[in-house]
Amino acid sequence: PERGIFARPCINKELLKQYSEGLIVTSACLGGEVPQMILQNKLDTARQVATWYKEVFGEDYYIEIQDHGSQEDRIVNVEIVKIARELKIKIIATNDSHYISCNDVEAHDALLCINTNKLIEEDKRMRYSGTEYLKSAVEMAQLFRDHLDDETIKEAIDTTLEVANKVSRYELTGEARIPTIPIPPEHTADTYVEEISWLGLLERLKARTRNEIPPVYKQRLEYELKMLQQMGFSEYFLVVWDYIKYARDNNIPVGPGRGSAAGSLVAYVLKITNIDPVHHGLLFERFLNPERKSMPDIDSDFCIERRDDMIKYVTDKYGTDRVAQIITFNRMTSKAVLKDVARVLGIPYKKADEMAKLIPVSRGKPEKLKVMISRETPAQEFKDNYENTICINEETGTEVPVRQWIDMAIRIEGTNKTYGVHAAGVVISSEPLDELVPLQKNNEGAVITQYFMEDLEFLGLLKMDFLGLKNLTTLQKTVEYVKQTQDITIDAEALPSDMERKAQETFTRIKKLPIDVAKTYKLLEKGDLEGIFQLESSGMLDVVKKIKPSCLDDISSILALYRPGPLDAGLIPQFIDCKHGKAVEYDHPLLEP
Repeated sequence: PERGIFARPCINKELLKQYSEGLIVTSACLGGEVPQMILQNKLDTARQVATWYKEVFGEDYYIEIQDHGSQEDRIVNVEIVKIARELKIKIIATNDSHYISCNDVEAHDALLCINTNKLIEEDKRMRYSGTEYLKSAVEMAQLFRDHLDDETIKEAIDTTLEVANKVSRYELTGEARIPTIPIPPEHTADTYVEEISWLGLLERLKARTRNEIPPVYKQRLEYELKMLQQMGFSEYFLVVWDYIKYARDNNIPVGPGRGSAAGSLVAYVLKITNIDPVHHGLLFERFLNPERKSMPDIDSDFCIERRDDMIKYVTDKYGTDRVAQIITFNRMTSKAVLKDVARVLGIPYKKADEMAKLIPVSRGKPEKLKVMISRETPAQEFKDNYENTICINEETGTEVPVRQWIDMAIRIEGTNKTYGVHAAGVVISSEPLDELVPLQKNNEGAVITQYFMEDLEFLGLLKMDFLGLKNLTTLQKTVEYVKQTQDITIDAEALPSDMERKAQETFTRIKKLPIDVAKTYKLLEKGDLEGIFQLESSGMLDVVKKIKPSCLDDISSILALYRPGPLDAGLIPQFIDCKHGKAVEYDHPLLEP
């Protein structure tokens, strides 16, 4: 197998011995080597195995006692304590913890049935004893009293604290692990970003010297560069600049930029974005400011057919061991978990479907079950069922109160059901990733992290968004077809501040795309939004038709308003009224512009 990639997590003894320094090892549950030898009545072999671990790990090897209610536990505990006394190995009391509270026993059993496609009522199925939760010291002390002496039990519980105290203090948050990018030998990351930024600004403004640059641009760039250097993000910008440059140099369509990064003049002059933040009045501070402790976030859109080329480029540049895609977890929503728990309880599908249909869906997400049974429930019928109704198990004919069914579903709601690969996220590390995070392969064989996006950022790893957009692919093909059929080169990226930048090409008519064509806005007003980025959802369709956008600013406003906060506050109807002539009330004259 490849290094670190196994069907099951495992390690051989040679490797374990090689990396023994700093490890604390215990003899494990009934599946461990020593307990298995005891159960097979190979007591001499059990002593030999324990001796090997004692020699390799010394005072950091512990003999484990457990009691989950099985006869095997008692057999192993009695013999393993004898071995521990004979070899002078400390004893530690442990317990399997598949869930935290004893109140989760039934919910965990239901989840097990969901995953194994069994009914709770079935006898022949995988099940746990119901003791595999996080126990208190008092509960642990009571476990072993029928077969071990009090002194041994006390020692085993005290040793738990000894192991905890051995673990050195450590910080989970990591320093930013930005990969190193090759730069000219006479430069640092700071000076190199500065140089290419000023050159980029001269090109963007068609100026020959810095003296020709308007003061507003000069001051903005100086401020942004100072902030980048102060926060240590120059190298980050070089990494993004490098792969965006690769895309543009290799005819891979790149989006003009969106999100807070569009407020950065440095991003604009480095051609990371194609939006002039000074011209459009966009704020750099929304993207980066001294109060922000996390990494900046630049979302990059690429043609969906060439996204894999971009991932290959950064993988080749920084190393296969330092680049991976990011896992996502599909969580059990209220509707899904309600039906799943109903199935394992033997509740008729018709009843489950009926209850699930009572749960309203808001912006693509069903309401949570706790809300459905609260005083503010959006469906009283659901709550009435919860409080008063009893279902009949189809298999056994036994009664199942709806309250029991939903309470069980509430405990499971939100747990991970399946995993996938993040649509955009790619992590690029300065160190081999298998030294920092657990990795796995997905069904297509791509290496992905086992930590999801927020955890990777928490560790200081650099997360880049490489989003594949079919809209960019469509635009690129449209430009190519117009060139083939009309011999017109469309400059699809031309924006107001650089409309006249590109020189006339020989034998070719160049058509710049204006942003103020009335016909375009008439299409939007009619609701012809199919294929238009971020405007084509059903919810957006209604808003666009009501607002009747007549300029680019209107589209910007729609995108800004169609978010949870403004939607919940009912701001869109207010905006529509103001747009169509209703008197606008200003809280202060300063707000009028």
